[in-house]
Amino acid sequence: MLGACLAAVGLFGFVLLLGNAIRDLLGGVLAGQLPALVFLKLLVLLVPYVAAYALPMGILTGVLLTLGRLSADSEITAMRAAGISVWRLSRAIFALGLLGSGLGLYLNFEAMPRARTRYQHELAETVRANPLRFIIPRTFIRDFPGFVVYVGEKEGAQLRDFWLWELDAQQRVHRIVHAENGQFDFDEEGNALLLSLHHVQVESRDRANPEDFSKPPLVGTFERTEQVRLPLDSIFARRSVRQKLKWLSYSELRRRAAEISQNATPEGLRQKMELRLVIQEKQQNALAILSFALIGIPLGIRISRRETSANLGIAVALSLGYYFLTVAINWLDRSPELRPDLLLWLPNLLCLGLAALLFRRIGQN
Repeated sequence: MLGACLAAVGLFGFVLLLGNAIRDLLGGVLAGQLPALVFLKLLVLLVPYVAAYALPMGILTGVLLTLGRLSADSEITAMRAAGISVWRLSRAIFALGLLGSGLGLYLNFEAMPRARTRYQHELAETVRANPLRFIIPRTFIRDFPGFVVYVGEKEGAQLRDFWLWELDAQQRVHRIVHAENGQFDFDEEGNALLLSLHHVQVESRDRANPEDFSKPPLVGTFERTEQVRLPLDSIFARRSVRQKLKWLSYSELRRRAAEISQNATPEGLRQKMELRLVIQEKQQNALAILSFALIGIPLGIRISRRETSANLGIAVALSLGYYFLTVAINWLDRSPELRPDLLLWLPNLLCLGLAALLFRRIGQN
């Protein structure tokens, strides 16, 4: 049982790790923004994060695979004929579920928050170490608010065939700047890129209606322009360490709870509910490991399938149903009168109730 569970946890963990790496890191690696060693280090820091979600699905899959095969080979029938009850068969799995829930509590309240915070810190430091890596040749860069940037060639901080489109509040182009060459400098104190352009042509359109092409635009040529300031606040804010509630450890959550305990305003009540939801969700994700282990016992015995794909499909379907219900309850965070913090117990209670019902039916057979 332990081997099957570890293999299943590894499989789901790899899938989740791959998804997070493609979403957050692969683009930076391909664009040369993340060195290979930093990429590997960030992958390692993602392991506790994905393990917290892979454990419930992996335990359920391992139980289904093992008991399904035993039941299909009539070994469960033979053991029961020899006087071994289902409850006795389940003791080892119950112990495994308890150990998994303990590990889940540690991952959710300690290992995952610390690793996730360090992951964001490492990513932000890598970006800040070389902010010019964001300037990728022959790519339309939309990271700067109010601007679209295109660079034909780049050698260090030197640029050639530079284009800049300045946008209004409705994302309409009202100014186009084209320069034969230019240079970027980084203002670390102001967190901005400073752009100096040479041999420049500027086309300005009517600000009130930039899409009215019946009026000719104003066109000017300049040998050199003043420095153009491109703020990096939005880029670094997105990649900096943000202390989300889900990334706080247990001690940090308790300190946050103490800080807002005396706040009786509507905003304070909303913050308290968000905090309760985070704590409850972490607890429920750990309890889900035990719930999935228990529901997998009667399901594995009743389904009696040897096929890995069928058991894997059942595990994925149950897991998706559990997490979908959890997410749906979290959507009620702005309706504290519905007590979403208590409703978070519902997915686990449904799993435990279904497990008890299936156990009772197996015991009657």
